[in-house]
Amino acid sequence: MAKLVSKVYGDALFEEALRKQEVEALFEEVRGLQVVWRENQSLAELLDNPKIVKEEKIGIIKNIFDGRVSDDLMGFLTVIVVKGRQKEIPAICEYFINAVKEYKKIGVAHVTSAVELNEGQKARLLEKLLDTTRYVDFEMDYKVDPSIIGGMVIRIGDRVVDSSIKTQIYELRRSLLKLQLA
Repeated sequence: MAKLVSKVYGDALFEEALRKQEVEALFEEVRGLQVVWRENQSLAELLDNPKIVKEEKIGIIKNIFDGRVSDDLMGFLTVIVVKGRQKEIPAICEYFINAVKEYKKIGVAHVTSAVELNEGQKARLLEKLLDTTRYVDFEMDYKVDPSIIGGMVIRIGDRVVDSSIKTQIYELRRSLLKLQLA
């Protein structure tokens, strides 16, 4: 259900940004809103409190954001609160941000390696990803996990390329077991 809510509201915000040709401006505002939400858990809890009526919640939103965000985003936040979907604001923000990245052809790559990659390796990897995908830029997220032994695991959206030694050993072991059972 939460995924459907974030998609519906995220798509609506994205379509409005496209219609008004304000994709970049709303993108930056929503990223800022996402940070505010993440760093102020008490705000989320306050807006989710069932003892506070919607009018008061809208007043809280206006006190915090009015004059600090565009009228479009202010109106959007108001609609979300009126509809009682304030708990979904982080997911809606995330969905919208991902939609804008797709629109701008910016991929997000999560790279796991057994050891820290140096700058040269990172540059070659980025170049290879740009050559083999439809993206024009990437946000790279690097993580070190010694348990993969060697190689790397690259995840872009729902696609995974796993060239880790750990996975190769697992596949080899599985193949040997099949041979033994045959």
